[in-house]
Amino acid sequence: MVTKKTQSRTAKNTRTRVTHEFPALFDANSEVLLLGSIPSPKSREQGFYYGHPQNRFWKVLASVLSEPLPATIDEKKTMLLKHHIALWDVLDSCTIIGASDTSIEDVVPNDIASLITKTKIKRIFCTGATAHKLYEKYCEKATGMKAVKLPSTSPANCAVKFETLVEAYEDIRRKDATT
Repeated sequence: MVTKKTQSRTAKNTRTRVTHEFPALFDANSEVLLLGSIPSPKSREQGFYYGHPQNRFWKVLASVLSEPLPATIDEKKTMLLKHHIALWDVLDSCTIIGASDTSIEDVVPNDIASLITKTKIKRIFCTGATAHKLYEKYCEKATGMKAVKLPSTSPANCAVKFETLVEAYEDIRRKDATT
């Protein structure tokens, strides 16, 4: 007998082709680019980045930028653009199991080099080891820019304390930081 719990577990373990469904957030004045790997199921459901309620990304950024925690997508966009931060993902599409970055296969990268030409981006940061590895493999040569690997804010990385995340992410607001 298949129960709802079994169906849910099975759905979470199914490899799915995922395509990035919302655009990069940037404007001509963007100076820093933050890159994730690919939107999680919760982010795709919301239609914006870092949508899982337990992901600490928005709390960390608000703390680093000395801003109130943004509640809406518009508030999140406003906060980032105010601080000249662009946000995107390394991948346009891939196959993945649930939200497990370690299961990513069959990737198609985003054209990050093209985005950079439309901005003042001088520094790139990846929000986790998988995003960093994917950036190095698929995008670094085209952009000619190294990326800094930041710790993931994902609920799966809960062993890293909030204070440690804030300290690591402080680099994004330093104008003199080099990558």
